[in-house]
Amino acid sequence: MRRLPVVTTGRWAMRGLRLLRTARRAGALGEGFPAPVRGASGASALRSVDLAYDLMDGKNTETPLVFLHGLFGSKSNFYSIGKALVQRTGRMVLTVDNRNHGDSGHSPLMTYEAMSFDLQNLLDMLQLPKCILIGHSMGGKIAMTTALLRDSRTREFILTNLVTRDGRYIWRVNLEAIANHLDYLLSFPEFNTPYTAPTLFLGGGNSPYISSKDYPEIKRLFPNSIIQHIPETGHLLHAEKPHDFINAICAFLRTS
Repeated sequence: MRRLPVVTTGRWAMRGLRLLRTARRAGALGEGFPAPVRGASGASALRSVDLAYDLMDGKNTETPLVFLHGLFGSKSNFYSIGKALVQRTGRMVLTVDNRNHGDSGHSPLMTYEAMSFDLQNLLDMLQLPKCILIGHSMGGKIAMTTALLRDSRTREFILTNLVTRDGRYIWRVNLEAIANHLDYLLSFPEFNTPYTAPTLFLGGGNSPYISSKDYPEIKRLFPNSIIQHIPETGHLLHAEKPHDFINAICAFLRTS
């Protein structure tokens, strides 16, 4: 898998806005994710959740931008930002509803690995071999998880998180899933293998979510990273200063 630049923004370990560039093989889970497990009946025991999305076509064929919202958000959060980036960069922009949010499917399972699996399947379906992931808060951690999971995810780990009822796997809808995983969603999975492609962490100058105490772990997992802050902004930097946010993305695209 060819390494490409990664940009992440917001809080590194808790919340934040992250922009990731990832390289993927089109049409296959391949190295990043295990093949579906087949049961005795031949049906797939491991299923992703169907994700709702909006697609804004750009004028060129450069790597598309994919936006992932935060907890309790939706794909509409990035409509104005996405439209502006289509006009500024000419790139295709995809905005996505994560599982248990917006118009996407629901499930009692709410882990970053599962949400990354959903995203991988969507990108395969849309035949996007490469993309730049832009995520806010929870969405940023989905993006980071997607980058860090390449070649490391095991089938057994996925199966330990599946819920069974009456001898079969169950996918249910409700906010209870979010509540049951809230502590997990406010943390971040442990990884030992770093993602070495270029990465930008972009935080709000008035936000505590990227602090100096996070820098060592950021550098451990993303050794080729740069940490920047947009002055006079809080956690929702893309909403508070959208022009500065867009400028930061465009600057990264030019240098990476």
